[in-house]
Amino acid sequence: MKVAIIGLGFRLGYLGQVFSQIDPDFEIVGYVDPAPAGMDRLKEAGISPGRSYETPEALIAAETFDLLMIGSPNHLHLEHIRIGLEAGLTVFTEKPIVISIEESFALAALLHRYGHDRLLVGLVLRYSPLYRDLREAQANGLLGDVASIEASEHIAPYHGAFFMRDWRRYSSYAGGFMLEKCCHDLDLYNGVMGSRPRFVASFGGRKSFVPGNAPQQAGVNDLDVYHRKPSGWMGADKVFDSDGDIIDYQTAIVEYESGASMTFHTNLNVPDEFRRFCVIGAKGMAEGDFVRGFLDVHDAHTSEKRIANTYSAPSAASHHYGADEQMAADVLAHIQTGAALPVSALDAIEAGILALAMDEARIERKVIDLAPVWERYDACLHGTSPSRQAKTA
Repeated sequence: MKVAIIGLGFRLGYLGQVFSQIDPDFEIVGYVDPAPAGMDRLKEAGISPGRSYETPEALIAAETFDLLMIGSPNHLHLEHIRIGLEAGLTVFTEKPIVISIEESFALAALLHRYGHDRLLVGLVLRYSPLYRDLREAQANGLLGDVASIEASEHIAPYHGAFFMRDWRRYSSYAGGFMLEKCCHDLDLYNGVMGSRPRFVASFGGRKSFVPGNAPQQAGVNDLDVYHRKPSGWMGADKVFDSDGDIIDYQTAIVEYESGASMTFHTNLNVPDEFRRFCVIGAKGMAEGDFVRGFLDVHDAHTSEKRIANTYSAPSAASHHYGADEQMAADVLAHIQTGAALPVSALDAIEAGILALAMDEARIERKVIDLAPVWERYDACLHGTSPSRQAKTA
């Protein structure tokens, strides 16, 4: 498979390595990025990035390829997706798909015009073995009607510090932490619920990465831990006095159109990190953790443990618990044979809208009713109402 890249950052540098391991014919024909942070990883793996181009238009005009991969900063995704779709290409974009509700409407209008099947999205956790087993247990009736979900994504201090130093610290570029990091998780639980979120409330802020918590002496508190993960574009050294506007903890409550509810908690300063969930249904309960690698399913009537699975990544270098490898294989099969994928651009937009509503609820300290948002989104998606973002559509 031949690909072209817009935004050769750390993520697509890693995915280039994964795809090349899956497909011996994988080739990057060219890229657009003034400061390609993912270049070193490709070079270490012996993978050529192809020719460098000044603009996406120049790359598309000069090269022939099967898939356009977008890994640019989040605020550029909509424009780069538009360029790819207008050129008649199949496009893969990293998450989050866009960074605002208005951009979600604009993208919906684009997909009405060009078809959503031509846009793939890197919501990689949909490909994880644990999530696939969870959905299989649900399909087999082990959970019954879902009543509630308790879920979390917590990351270690070194990773939280990365967000305080990287371009993702600015909501204007990233869309906010809940969107940038947690849209994976929100998408998973939207899928389990099988209905759209309706009402959203949320609280949070920054309490860990503030000046009063900065370690005072190098060596005593191991200051190096906060710089372990390198930052790329717009990178900075400041951690506890970051000039970013993102949160470092947030809790949200969601009621879905089905009447089921979810609580979701994220924190950027968790030394023994975990990414877990508990799905409680009328017939059973599923509890799992992507980081700690387990899925247990219990019967509600007998308390019998029906499933007791454990999971481990394919290698120490693997990201996302082995899901990247499965995603690469599935995307390759999709491009070559049209095989179905477990997640769509529409799923990504809906997860993004939920994340953005969580931030709106937190900032404005009110409960958000998403009914008007879904009404306008559907109108844009089905072409029954003009998009207010006509200039980008």
